[in-house]
Amino acid sequence: MNNSEMNLIRNKIMKMPNGSVFIISDFTDITEYENAKKCLLRLEKEGFIRRVIRGIYDKPYFSTTLNEYASPNIEEVAIAIARNFNWKTSPTGLTALNLLGLSTQITSGYEFYSSGQYKIYEIGKTTIYFKHKSSKELLDLSYKSSLVVNAIKEIGPSIDERSIGLIKKRLSIKEKNNLLHETSNVTKWIYEVIKKICSKEE
Repeated sequence: MNNSEMNLIRNKIMKMPNGSVFIISDFTDITEYENAKKCLLRLEKEGFIRRVIRGIYDKPYFSTTLNEYASPNIEEVAIAIARNFNWKTSPTGLTALNLLGLSTQITSGYEFYSSGQYKIYEIGKTTIYFKHKSSKELLDLSYKSSLVVNAIKEIGPSIDERSIGLIKKRLSIKEKNNLLHETSNVTKWIYEVIKKICSKEE
């Protein structure tokens, strides 16, 4: 590890939005894995980044409302854990509803399907559960598309316009286009809902 590598990693993190979650291998484009690990440990000691759990870090942001640093973004932490182990992952139906703002139920636990082994992680007062599913059972979709599909499945065919509108607001134009393309072979009623979500505003 040298100062040049440290500065490159520091600069890369500085360009990330506050609240971003990352893993050691996210910096192997700059230096070797062990050097990146040492750099992150040093940046953690400086207080520049925060260690969430072993091998997972975030760039904390200060909440003026709470007058303290906000808790790590649980969804981003789960995605980072899966990426760290090279697992394919997607949220369960109830967790998908919560993450999309379709459920007002306060939860202390978030459940994700993964191609890895069953795992439990405690992040502050919140628990992340990874429930094993074989790769064949997991939808061959990007994370955001599987999030939407699992939420729609959880609600069922009776999904209302309010829920469709809330999902629509949560997706960028690029994400909508990707969702429409990736899900063309899902169950017909689900795809009809997706077409409504991805339709242009009148």
